[in-house]
Amino acid sequence: MIKVIIAGRPNTGKSTLFNALTGTRDALVHDRPGVTRDTISGTIKGRGYQVFDTAGLENAKSGIAADSTNMAVNAIAMADAVLFVVDGRVGLTPMDLEWAKLVHRKTRAPVLLLVNKSESMKRVADINDFYKLGCGEPVLISAEHKRGFDEIFEFLDKIAGDTNTDDNISEITPDNRLKIAVLGQPNVGKSTFVNRVLGEKRQIVMDAPGITRDTVKIPTHFYGRDIVLMDTAGLRRKAGVTDDVETLSALKALDSIDKSDVVILVVDATKNIENQALGIAARVYDAGKILCVALNKWDLVEPELRDEKLLKLKHQFTNSFHQIIKPMILAISAETGTGVQNMFKRIYQQWDISTASVPTSLLNRIVEKLVADRQPPMSRLKRAMRIKFARQTGRHPMRILINVGGASDIPESYTRYLRRGIAKALEWEHLPIVIEYEKSENPFD
Repeated sequence: MIKVIIAGRPNTGKSTLFNALTGTRDALVHDRPGVTRDTISGTIKGRGYQVFDTAGLENAKSGIAADSTNMAVNAIAMADAVLFVVDGRVGLTPMDLEWAKLVHRKTRAPVLLLVNKSESMKRVADINDFYKLGCGEPVLISAEHKRGFDEIFEFLDKIAGDTNTDDNISEITPDNRLKIAVLGQPNVGKSTFVNRVLGEKRQIVMDAPGITRDTVKIPTHFYGRDIVLMDTAGLRRKAGVTDDVETLSALKALDSIDKSDVVILVVDATKNIENQALGIAARVYDAGKILCVALNKWDLVEPELRDEKLLKLKHQFTNSFHQIIKPMILAISAETGTGVQNMFKRIYQQWDISTASVPTSLLNRIVEKLVADRQPPMSRLKRAMRIKFARQTGRHPMRILINVGGASDIPESYTRYLRRGIAKALEWEHLPIVIEYEKSENPFD
């Protein structure tokens, strides 16, 4: 699969182009320059080519801008093709000239010059100026209105044909990789954790909140499996969010829950667990996803306090959520790597369990034993409630439908009893479980 890098100075419309090419809204788009910080990847719709949206190239010697630019430059060096984007309304700038020279130095890949925001020729600057960039004939496009894309596709198709590999597969190929979203409040170590798994500094890490803005999807191979890690922006309480960019980042982070198979909720073990973390967990359980709580910075917790802290946290989760029997809470250190492999081992185990179907005969034997050990209470009409038949009807969450007779409503306390018993027997204790009832259709019941 060829790698296509979108590059250029800030605020030329690179993220809008990325979203248009991929048919997604994965890249955060805002009028403010410098919104994109990390390099995010996707697949060009209908082509299957891998495309990367990079941060705007800036002259900075230190800080976030410098780190973002370095990552963009590294991506350019790995490119099979570069889409160099300039702003047609603004015209050629000294920064465009400077960064075009850098692109030519860093890569031998073909470069296509895209003059964006060219939907109205009356507002476009002198096209001839852009020949000075040394990228050949400029291509007029409008990323916002998806105009001029035919020449982009022709350019990329030719490169893909020249590479002559079997890797340029269509995007319709099913993606069976486990998708793992990494969520948490700001500055708890999410990006450090992602970098630890990747074995490289892919995500920007600083001792300050709010560094990550986009939800960054990173395919990788870790501990024996192909996975897609999704690094997300830090989630703060609504009262603390006053910036619209942070609001958009938070919405993308929460959206990653629905797009994931597993969520790793990273919390700072050196601090008390706030209600915000429990709120994130509630969203994960309600979405029916597997949740693993990563107690990060465990190496900084005093040894004599560890047992008490772990016990308190498990009580918090157990008392707060009815969908889960036993929360999966694991201590790690993203900085040193301690506990990270064990965490993924446990996550893989639970995913394998969650994707299997339980035989109906086995499920009914489990339910029959539970009922024999503890009979359902009498209904409001003083009639015996009879549990007749159970079957699995869904996964993620694990969904059980139970046929009952002689009952108006099964009390929640008895539902919790059944949920706990089924979970223990099937090793579903770390998985969200929903039990539903249907009344018997027997008119003489």
